[in-house]
Amino acid sequence: MSLIFSSKLIETNLDELDENILGNKDLAPTKVTDRTWDTYHIAALWIGMSVCIPTYMLASGLIAGGMNWWQAIFTIALGNIIVLIPMILNAHAGTKYGIPFPILARAPFGILGSNVPALLRAIVACGWFGIQTWIGGQAINSLISILLPSWQAYSWGPAVGFLLFWGMNIYFIINGVESIKWLESYSAPFLIVMGLVLLWWAYERGGGFGPILSQPSKFQTTGEFWKFFIPSLTGMIGYWATLSLNIPDFSRYSKSQKTQMLGQAFGLPPTMTLFSFIGVAVTSATIIIFGKAIWNPVELLSKFHSPIIIMLSLIALIVATLTTNIAANIVSPANDFSNLFPKKINFVRGGLITAVIGIIIQPWKLLSDYSAYIFGWLVGYSSFLGPIAGILICDYYLVRRANLITKDLYCRGGSYEYKNGFNLKAIAALAGGIFLALIGLVVPSLSFLYDYAWFVGFFISFTIYYFIMEKPEAAVTPSFETEEA
Repeated sequence: MSLIFSSKLIETNLDELDENILGNKDLAPTKVTDRTWDTYHIAALWIGMSVCIPTYMLASGLIAGGMNWWQAIFTIALGNIIVLIPMILNAHAGTKYGIPFPILARAPFGILGSNVPALLRAIVACGWFGIQTWIGGQAINSLISILLPSWQAYSWGPAVGFLLFWGMNIYFIINGVESIKWLESYSAPFLIVMGLVLLWWAYERGGGFGPILSQPSKFQTTGEFWKFFIPSLTGMIGYWATLSLNIPDFSRYSKSQKTQMLGQAFGLPPTMTLFSFIGVAVTSATIIIFGKAIWNPVELLSKFHSPIIIMLSLIALIVATLTTNIAANIVSPANDFSNLFPKKINFVRGGLITAVIGIIIQPWKLLSDYSAYIFGWLVGYSSFLGPIAGILICDYYLVRRANLITKDLYCRGGSYEYKNGFNLKAIAALAGGIFLALIGLVVPSLSFLYDYAWFVGFFISFTIYYFIMEKPEAAVTPSFETEEA
């Protein structure tokens, strides 16, 4: 535990490296003087990412599957508390050494092998980018329809809204990480206030929290509940399993380990739980007010009569979706694609690649129904990300005892060269975890392995890697690294 709470920061100067350096200015270690994010900035980052339409609608899929409201909220809260653990653990290296996720992955997977986990993470982010851009585009289309009623007559209105929101994302890609810090910091309090205002409206207009909150669970036996609960919990963990890997992309800017830990603890579980509850409570009130359950907040806003209220609410939805998309679905794949060809792809180009792939994936199909969203998308990709998380944590804490030779992470022939740039042991451990997590899809009697996909993949890959990986000599801080308090 002393490793986790250690406050020392390591700064490495890469200027002395030759032209064969495998990196660029976006992937280079963050200087200690540039690590300016405090607890508020980290918490605001998570608030900005958590407050979005998918979070608002998250409990709806669980309730539609048979849970009552408190079972759904408990599942969401528990999933976020669990995923917070690997989140904080993986963030440590980012804060200590100032390195992003794809560079950290070079330690266990190799200088070139790191592209395997990086690209797996990047493809998932592209899918999420598409989902959020589609949702944000519909909010923009609705806003334009209010300002210009004749706009509703045009069939291509949703496409224009989609492209406009896509362009807003491109703006922040081009302006880099500091613009993202600014966006998250100023939008966080606005989003919290708007969420609480929506909750107050539901309580007042609905005469209290109504039918959904009094609706009993549809499960007749404990066995039926657990059969649904386990894959649902895995899906909730899968919701942020992506960020549990690439959190170093942000923690590299944190002032200290205490800052990143407290910021994440204050920002993630409470916000996800609160905003999911707001979604449940407001939807419950819509049954009383409008005669039917309305889970989609964009559809709900169409029921209001005040243009001012509608516009303010839609602006809040647009800001919420934008903050989530920029931080959660652009920063990581931009760095991941940059890691693939550091000399040719920088952060901006990596972000643009993400934006294009996000359209090609056709994200609207992932939102077709709750089963496809939770059990197909969320659980499915968690079977790939859980094993990566297991290997990263095992390598950093048990194999290397949190000691990395930062300079060797950026050049060929060093400590992380392994066999032609690939650590085949890490690849084997990754394949083993993924195989066991996915085998439940084809072998009905082993379906529980898929239901527990993230957990199975994490612990299997963690265990395999630990026993087949040779432990390096006791590491000491290299002379070219300078320690800062």
